[in-house]
Amino acid sequence: MKQLFTHTLALLLVLALVASEASAQQFSKRKQYNSVGVTLNGMAYFGDITPKPSIPSFRAGATRPNVGLSITRRFAPRISGRASLSYGRITGDDAKAADQSDPDAKYRFTRNMNFRNDILELAATGVFDLIENRNNYIKRPDFVPYVFAGVGVIHHNPKGEDAQGNIVNLQPLKTEGQASAYGLTQFVIPFGAGARYKLNKSFDVGIELGFRKTFTDYLDDVSTNYVTDRNTLGSDAAKYFGFDITNGRPDTYSEANQAGGQRGKSNEKDWYSTLGISVNYILAPRVRNPKFR
Repeated sequence: MKQLFTHTLALLLVLALVASEASAQQFSKRKQYNSVGVTLNGMAYFGDITPKPSIPSFRAGATRPNVGLSITRRFAPRISGRASLSYGRITGDDAKAADQSDPDAKYRFTRNMNFRNDILELAATGVFDLIENRNNYIKRPDFVPYVFAGVGVIHHNPKGEDAQGNIVNLQPLKTEGQASAYGLTQFVIPFGAGARYKLNKSFDVGIELGFRKTFTDYLDDVSTNYVTDRNTLGSDAAKYFGFDITNGRPDTYSEANQAGGQRGKSNEKDWYSTLGISVNYILAPRVRNPKFR
């Protein structure tokens, strides 16, 4: 996953350098325009509570909806800036994702953790079109593939379902015995690729795949090890999600021997992705007629 991120950013940097040279020629302000859009996506998560803790480990059953709004400004033949606000949910469940017969996954099946996390994201991204448009919006190309990258901030709040079916906020519980609770507001780096298709002079439809590199390993409330002493967890809910929720299989972990054992993998941060469609409406620029004397 780290190599994918590095190679993608390198590609975007090269494309941006090429674009800056191409955009050195005059691009009339009369050809610049804005558009507003809505998106409907499927949202997936990659972390500790997946079939395997890596990007290829995708479970369609855990996909949840994500909706968003955006406004885009075209600045140059290939370059646009986009601001977006989106809201969606990610989920994970060891009972459904982990294969108890897989030696590498058996401890996660025994862990028996579940979570859901509603994420609100605000992002600013640069969009680089692979096909340029030096004309106005009416004469834009019919089909345009593109890549994008930027920076964003998210607010998230992982929750879990207890044995009685109650939904419980996990962050305040400090389920791994943390000295202080992890932050619910985090920076992310969004990047990805997509394509737009011109329906008519005012509307585009598109498809886009985006990834979010985060700087937290707690989108799922799982990162390091079980506490060494169950009684150090501060509440009944903390003891349940931090210790008692395990299946207690003697060939992996049980409540008798899991203390201090592996609960997650802290060497990689959590990620999430979106894949979906968008509809964009172009706000036709006002044409100012020259004044004649």
